Amino acid sequence: MAAHPDLAFDPWDPAFVADPYPAYAELRARGRVLYYEPSDQWLVPHHADVSALLRDRRLGRSYQHRFSHEDFGRTPPPPEHEPFHVLNDHGMLDLEPPDHTRIRRLVSKAFTPRTVERLGPYVHGLANELVSALVEAGGGDLLAEVAEPLPVAVIAEMLGIPEPDRAQLRPWSADICGMYELSPSEETAAKAVRASVEFSEYLRELIAARRKEPGEDLISGLIAAHDEGDRLTEQEMISTAVLLLNAGHEATVNATVNGWWALFRNPGQLAALRADHSLIPSAVEELMRYDTPLQLFERWVLDEIEIDGTTIPRGAEIAMLFGSANHDPEVFSAPERLDLTRRDNPHISFSAGIHYCIGAPLARIELAASMAALLERAPALALAGEPERKPGFVIRGLRGLSVEIP
Repeated sequence: MAAHPDLAFDPWDPAFVADPYPAYAELRARGRVLYYEPSDQWLVPHHADVSALLRDRRLGRSYQHRFSHEDFGRTPPPPEHEPFHVLNDHGMLDLEPPDHTRIRRLVSKAFTPRTVERLGPYVHGLANELVSALVEAGGGDLLAEVAEPLPVAVIAEMLGIPEPDRAQLRPWSADICGMYELSPSEETAAKAVRASVEFSEYLRELIAARRKEPGEDLISGLIAAHDEGDRLTEQEMISTAVLLLNAGHEATVNATVNGWWALFRNPGQLAALRADHSLIPSAVEELMRYDTPLQLFERWVLDEIEIDGTTIPRGAEIAMLFGSANHDPEVFSAPERLDLTRRDNPHISFSAGIHYCIGAPLARIELAASMAALLERAPALALAGEPERKPGFVIRGLRGLSVEIP
């Protein structure tokens, strides 16, 4: 096993987290797959390999549909973490066919192009409201005032979560998502477990209420599908709702603030965007590529594979580096340059294969809506202070983004 102790890759180093892209260039130069001992993972940094492996059925998000922990050579998670794993393991992101196929088929009905298109006026109206309030205040924290409330409100509306309850959603989500970092601490795990218990109890009560009085929302739709024989357990409903909330806003929030932070650091590109709002669709794609909100995605090796002459055995874990793949010069010309006019942009920020982000069309509408509202209503939007980056590596975001509107 070829370990590389001198790699610049260090997901626990704040300097690396602040700007991992130079280290990615080094990884790509070193090879197509590199073993990283601290996390016991095989790092895959090239776009072509990441794209292919996301579609490779010899890999899985889970292995428990085929193997026990012991058969797979893995230690079971500690019993005290069980509430998190029960919640996480029944969501479609961590399921493999046939369960994944069954649940995704039901949920996809809520994300058809027509359904998402119908949400457009609501999303744009809410974005304009949030930006108007920011303008009236003369500025503030773009994350707290616009980037966060917009996608949280949209997914909560889709799920049918009453407005007074929505303030709890983001803290629960943040605590659960802490477990997706590499080697989370016991404190992080304890927070995730507590949030998993509280969120699950809340949703169990909401599902019971919707059984008595169904609405037009997704939770009511999942209950109806279950009643019609589509075999969705209550745990699957709960896990699906949590996954949709977490995935339905986490990446959008971070893409928004990462994107504006990138624009402020590239004033020429920001000026071009302000001069030509028709660049918004390509700007959304380029900003997601340029500073990828999800930097790493993991897969288990279910059947031995070979990459560039290196055999990776069953039971190993592969870490696909989305951030590196999105900066691969084999695919993107001048990848370190922010280019809002970039046309050929096959970024993989929404993943690929059977786990391609089901909410990608909705995320694109949300990102475009908030960008349009800010460009139109706050054309002189300016940075009011250097932002502080969140310490996590896998989920890449800022603690806040302070702006002023002169």
